[in-house]
Formats: sequence, structure tokens, C-alpha cells
Amino acid sequence: MKSFIIILLIGALGFTAKLETTIPQVRKSALTLKANEGKVYYRNAPYSGASVSYFDSGRLSSSSHYMDGIKNGTSEKYFEDGRISYSANYKNGRLHGSSKTWWRSGPLRSSSHHINGIAQGEQKQWYKSGSKFKIINLVDGRESGIQRSWRENGKLYNNYEAKDGRIFGLKRANLCYELDKEDLKDRR
Repeated sequence: MKSFIIILLIGALGFTAKLETTIPQVRKSALTLKANEGKVYYRNAPYSGASVSYFDSGRLSSSSHYMDGIKNGTSEKYFEDGRISYSANYKNGRLHGSSKTWWRSGPLRSSSHHINGIAQGEQKQWYKSGSKFKIINLVDGRESGIQRSWRENGKLYNNYEAKDGRIFGLKRANLCYELDKEDLKDRR
């Protein structure tokens, strides 16, 4: 009898059942926004699940997740060729975590971070070519620390520090004068 119980116990421990939870999914066009509440509804109730939309070709155009009518989770948009164009995370209807955008040609366009809807930390942008465009640092949505921008040829044209609402350094650098046959000319 003891060996029967032990075998039964071992069998029960060895048995694993995979539980899958399915997230309800509806077309974005089936949702109704109640602007005065800031919530989306499906069949007269705040919607919890994923909303999707499609291009005429049948490819996925966008996908967003909601909880109790408010964006919560991943939100993504796609180009018609199927490549991703936008990805962001939401928490209680506000951007929270990483957000990224891509150029149609494929390279990353921007990368940012938010906490409860407010931009925080290093925010980056790139040109279509993939060259750096801008790196800014934010604290509570305001510039703080070293800020830099480049022209597409790689030349730095903004390089300043933001501190206590003031700016120290080079901002929108353009030469005021140019040389023409070694003579100084005013460019204005």
C-alpha cells in the first residue's frame, strides 16, 4: 500500500499541466472612446484585452493592450511591410518604461524612457542613415546634465549642460563669419 501511494505521489509530482490564458482581442474599430472618462469601451463596458487593426492587405497595423478601459501593457504600430514602427509600454494609461520608434527603412529612429508618463533619463534620436542625431538627459521631463546634437555628417552642433534651468555651453552652433580668400566676411 505504501509503495502504491509513493508511486501515485511521484506520478502526481511529475505531471505538469500547462495553463494558457488567452487575452481577449477585438478590432480597434469596435472600441468606443469615452473622452470624459478617458476610457475605451467595448459593448458598453470598460474594455480589458488587446485591440488590433489591420492594413487593407491583411497585415497587422497596430496592437494595444487595455485594462479596465485604460492602456496598460505593450502598444505597437507597424509599417505596411510588416516591420515595426513604434513600440511603447503603458501603465495606467501613461507611458511607462521603454519607448522606441523606427524609420521605414529599418534603422532605429528614437529611444526614450518614461516613468508614469514623464520622460526620464537618456533619450536618443538617430537620422535615417543611422547616424546619431541627439542625446538628451532628462529629470522629471526637464533637461538636466549634458545635452548633445549632431549634424548628419557627424559634426557636433549642440554641446551644453542644463543645470537648474540654465544652459551652459554651445547651442545651435553656426559660424558667424567665413573666410573668402583670407578676408573675413560677415555671414549675416
